[in-house]
Amino acid sequence: MGMISEFKEFINKGNVMDLAVGVIIGGAFGKIVDSLVGDLMMPVIGAATGGLDFSNNFAALDGKTYATLAEAKKAGAATLAYGSFLTVVINFVLLAFCVFLLVKAFNSMKKEEAPAPAPTTPVIPDDVKLLTEIRDLLKK
Repeated sequence: MGMISEFKEFINKGNVMDLAVGVIIGGAFGKIVDSLVGDLMMPVIGAATGGLDFSNNFAALDGKTYATLAEAKKAGAATLAYGSFLTVVINFVLLAFCVFLLVKAFNSMKKEEAPAPAPTTPVIPDDVKLLTEIRDLLKK
């Protein structure tokens, strides 16, 4: 089997299409969650913390002092931008929490499956019972 025919077989399987749809929907969903965190949650958190912004906290490794991270980068200084990292970590935690809440909400909206019926004892017809009794009597 040649590589082209193997590739055709791979593409024609349903899993590939499901994966493609999942990636596209995931990308769109990612934008929604990013907007939720960046546009709705972070401004509220910023207002609650008095406008606290970690993204401009950094350490210049050349020993000089710069007013902002952008100024240090413009000067070509090597910087340890720990504030940007901390901001990304906070955004990730908020994003993960939002996704958790959304998945939990979707799971609660699903219909609960009915429990499987309990196994019942089979009903034995009267003629089979009679034949079983006759057989047992003949064995004695």
